[in-house]
Amino acid sequence: MASRSQTLEFTLLGLLAGGPLHGYELRKRSLTILGAFRALSFGSLYPLLKRMAESGLIEVIESNSGKSRRTRIAYQITKTGLQRFQALTETIDATEDEAFGVHFAFFGPTSHINRVRILEARRRRLREKADLLRHELERSPIGLDKYFIEWRRHSLDSAEREIVWLDEMIKAERKSQ
Repeated sequence: MASRSQTLEFTLLGLLAGGPLHGYELRKRSLTILGAFRALSFGSLYPLLKRMAESGLIEVIESNSGKSRRTRIAYQITKTGLQRFQALTETIDATEDEAFGVHFAFFGPTSHINRVRILEARRRRLREKADLLRHELERSPIGLDKYFIEWRRHSLDSAEREIVWLDEMIKAERKSQ
């Protein structure tokens, strides 16, 4: 399973692979990919960007727009950063909820073989989750809150819908071989 910082690094490298971005724009786009319930403060973003720059994965671009005396800072991926991003598209474990969503957002540069591998692994994980949820719902609900039971039903429905979607994605990927 990828750590929070690895997932965020992968996200930032993927975004910067598309071109230079300012910190504010990186945060905004990252939140779109990571989801509304994932907190990403500037207090965690900028230290990571600094570490990535020190590691040679990205570089800082300073510019004066002329309208303001303030220097604008943007970030740009380096050749080393692009190589790291490409390596991560092939090696990162993307079966967990957050990692899968992030990796799927950058499926374009991921090899065909690895896309199928990730989709199949995610489907296996969701089938296990759905089986567990079904088993829990079949057990006696004595003492369980009705809303907790409803949440489990909703979780099962969501998992089953995603499994159907994954089946379609896997079929399409195999066809495009």
